[in-house]
Amino acid sequence: MKVIRDETELIEAKAVLRRMEADPSFITESAYRANAERWPEHRISFIDIHMEYLNTHPQISTKDYISNLRLKLRKTQTSRK
Repeated sequence: MKVIRDETELIEAKAVLRRMEADPSFITESAYRANAERWPEHRISFIDIHMEYLNTHPQISTKDYISNLRLKLRKTQTSRK
């Protein structure tokens, strides 16, 4: 089953990612990228990583993807120290 995303869903996903990035209880680091033309500083932001993934994988449910990110990226008690 193919999931069809509208622009509103992507805007909402980006807002959720922004809130996650601002929340210190999540691990939201930027990542290295080798393509200097596309990423001149060789870094891609947390938000851009996940928005690019959602844009290139339209079959993925945005709601499920964000839900899984929350579980995967939440800091544990020991990682908060």
